Amino acid sequence: MPKVKTGSGAKKRFKVTGTGKLMRRHGMKSHNLEHKSSKRKRGFRKDQPVAANDVPRVKRLLGLR
Repeated sequence: MPKVKTGSGAKKRFKVTGTGKLMRRHGMKSHNLEHKSSKRKRGFRKDQPVAANDVPRVKRLLGLR
């Protein structure tokens, strides 16, 4: 059986924590920042966990299955 290639877009966008959770960056932080509150912009800095129903798809793209 051939090897599964890692999705090149996925490897740039997701990272795996030490416990195996998948983390993603926050959207909405690239433009129109003068309209967003400082509190909201600070929240965009933190990584978010990938939604549970997307985890199998992202794992397959990263070759973790």
